Amino acid sequence: MNQTLFALDRVSFQRGAKVIFSDVTMTLERGDRLALLGSNGTGKTTLLQMMVGLNKPFTGNLIAFDQERVSESDFRTVRQKVGLLFQDSDDQLFCPTVLEDVAFGPLNLGKSDAEARDIALSTLADLGLSDLSDCITHRLSGGQKRLVALATVLAMSPEVLLLDEPTNALDDDSKERLLSLLASLDMTMIIVSHDQTVIERLANRAMIMREGSLVDAVMHRHPHQHSHSHLHIHAKSDLSHHDPETHTDHHLAD
Repeated sequence: MNQTLFALDRVSFQRGAKVIFSDVTMTLERGDRLALLGSNGTGKTTLLQMMVGLNKPFTGNLIAFDQERVSESDFRTVRQKVGLLFQDSDDQLFCPTVLEDVAFGPLNLGKSDAEARDIALSTLADLGLSDLSDCITHRLSGGQKRLVALATVLAMSPEVLLLDEPTNALDDDSKERLLSLLASLDMTMIIVSHDQTVIERLANRAMIMREGSLVDAVMHRHPHQHSHSHLHIHAKSDLSHHDPETHTDHHLAD
């Protein structure tokens, strides 16, 4: 039986006089792995941040875990259940060492120093990052920071992952390790990514942010005679109207 974890009802957001998006309606059910697609600047990151209370809706309602969330105190419990991986890892890492960064979340959840350390060490081991535990965080490479940032999120045992360009700055080996781990997790996710492999490996449904709105999409593959098949993602409204002027085809090649 599905359980609705988030419900956004006609939500809008503007920065100054600029409307970023308007009338956005979306539900996230337990078990969803939702790809959130769209061009740069359409508000995908803003929407993820809104879901954990870092941005406040200009209009509309946001319900998370069966409760409307408005005030800062409303979102404190949401942040205990939802892990947001920021697009820029430097926005997520602020402690002197890797181990301290990964232990910070469990400490905030009330774990003892010893418990937080054990959780941090176990999480780093799961990601193959044990050798980085005593490293100075700001001296890490971009790819190492990305994996450590994910470790800080997973250490809090969230129910929902919000992934903003999760493979940023990763080399092929690190990317494969990250995707294998994420694919193995029994966890609800929203994935913002321009990386075709990420969408193919992780998503089971898709929505497209365009022209200030969020629309449902259909994911399917087209085989090609002389090349690999391609994943195509179409807005449902485009398929209904068959209007070539408004058709959006997000095709992701293998």
